[in-house]
Amino acid sequence: VQLQASGGGLAQAGASLRLSCAASGVIGSINAMGWYRQAPGKQRELVVSITSDGRTNYADFVKGRFTISRDSAKNTMYLQMNSLKPEDTAVYYCTLLVPFQRWGQGTEVTVSS
Repeated sequence: VQLQASGGGLAQAGASLRLSCAASGVIGSINAMGWYRQAPGKQRELVVSITSDGRTNYADFVKGRFTISRDSAKNTMYLQMNSLKPEDTAVYYCTLLVPFQRWGQGTEVTVSS
């Protein structure tokens, strides 16, 4: 399984970005995927996860601003990020969590004030 993330870039505070993560390979019908992020000098942290039956788990710091979705037919996961803040600046990683963990390469998001 390979994960390819895209959609990062530079945005001003208050703006929006949408990240995409395309998965190739067989991941099974029962699975979970998610987005993590790692800011400079900080540990990688979970942003949000989503299961194959649509259950989501958002970190408190993105609730109400970020929305995760997935298109199972396309094996693609999305992260809609609205009302971006400078503290959202980080490298965002998509990951397969279940049935096994696999990391994609990161995509950098920089939010200017």
